[in-house]
Amino acid sequence: MQSFLFVCLGNICRSPLAEGIARKIAEDRALGIVVDSAGTGDWHIGEPPCRNSIKVAKEHNIDISSLRARVVQQEDFERFEYIVALDESNLQTLQKMGAKNVVKLGDYGYKGEDIPDPYFFNGYEGFEKVFQMIEVCVNELISVECFNKEDENENSK
Repeated sequence: MQSFLFVCLGNICRSPLAEGIARKIAEDRALGIVVDSAGTGDWHIGEPPCRNSIKVAKEHNIDISSLRARVVQQEDFERFEYIVALDESNLQTLQKMGAKNVVKLGDYGYKGEDIPDPYFFNGYEGFEKVFQMIEVCVNELISVECFNKEDENENSK
């Protein structure tokens, strides 16, 4: 079973959105994948996603309000097939922590761009922009890593 851990800095805006989007895609496509999210920083442990992330997700029929922030753990590197960093800084942090199976979300549909922190934008529009970027990339990630692997497995039989 494929598994994805989405990682940003605080686990209150970008990575919970990625987790929610991936869960929705998995549900809509009846995929048996494991999805979670975490942060590289520990400032928000136990907190729900930020208000605007909950709002933008809800506007797209995704409920992330029950998620709670956590920090990435060493055992996550064994537990998850893909550790998915939302930006270059978190990718480097994860590699320094020893993650070997780390990929950058922006490499799937956004030519390697970082998924920016929505707080870098003025107002709520940044959350919608970030949601759209994450949605494109998560769809591409799942299509490439789940469906291409299924095709490879079928062809090897």
